[in-house]
Amino acid sequence: MKSLGKFTQRFSSLTTLAALIVLVVIITIINSSFFTASNLLNLLLQVTANGFIAFGMTFVILTGGIDLSVGAILALSSAFAAGMIGSGMPMPLAIIASLLIGGLLGAINGLFISFGKMAPFIVTLATQMVYRGLTLVFTNGNPLTKNMDGFFLAYIGQGYLLGIPFPVILMVIAFAVLYVLLHRTAFGKSVYALGGNEQAAYIAGVKSNRVKIAIYTISGLMSALAGLVITSRLSSATPQAGNGYELYAIAAVVLGGTSLMGGKGRMSGTIIGVLIIGVLNNGLNIIGVSAFWQQVVEGVVILVAVLIDVLRNRKAVRA
Repeated sequence: MKSLGKFTQRFSSLTTLAALIVLVVIITIINSSFFTASNLLNLLLQVTANGFIAFGMTFVILTGGIDLSVGAILALSSAFAAGMIGSGMPMPLAIIASLLIGGLLGAINGLFISFGKMAPFIVTLATQMVYRGLTLVFTNGNPLTKNMDGFFLAYIGQGYLLGIPFPVILMVIAFAVLYVLLHRTAFGKSVYALGGNEQAAYIAGVKSNRVKIAIYTISGLMSALAGLVITSRLSSATPQAGNGYELYAIAAVVLGGTSLMGGKGRMSGTIIGVLIIGVLNNGLNIIGVSAFWQQVVEGVVILVAVLIDVLRNRKAVRA
């Protein structure tokens, strides 16, 4: 049964990869300028923010949870970073502090969910509102731009290393680290066990509360990293940054084959899901599809992703 489960997950990833390839081929046939080195690098740059958030969201969804606060954490942590930089704090320290704040905000979610025994949907919906409100209070509803032109911060979102955008390199590093954490460590096994059957995991000795706090901390940390990249690219921290990012991250994770019921999924599937959404957005822009219709298409993709997950779970139950 265990080997069958692994085969099913890998088959799901291959199916998603095939869908990505077909999508790339179709868009390239419609407009050959899509499949050029400059556009592909631009596409990878565009997906970095969603990639960071989706990587963290994978851990959350694997346990059967959800995190609706990622966009608000992105905005609040980057606003704090901009505020600290504007007040004269050395940029490297402000960046580290921003990441720690993101992790702390995620940990707060985990504390309410684990020790408070509250539903993840309700907790993260509430903290989304709290964090977004605090961002507006902190920024007074205005973008923060003071002292945001330093080289160190600018390089995070705008720099290049060997011709590759630095945010893309950061995304690859984050993917590699979290892949090893999820698929090659005891912590990763605990995440899968918790998502498969929390009661059985508890009996087996899994510290469920610690695991939940840890995964929401990871989610918050990845959101803060995405916020730094966006802030760097814009040279400012805006209070509305990250609006709707939770939907794209959830869609990417589910498209990648991770079940919303928990316990099934792989990090490799998530990166493919992120690329599918990126290719779709980039391709529709190149083809010249109206921004209004793009929103319709993106909504349909999210519905299809969830429908596929529901059908997949029904088949698993029948089997």
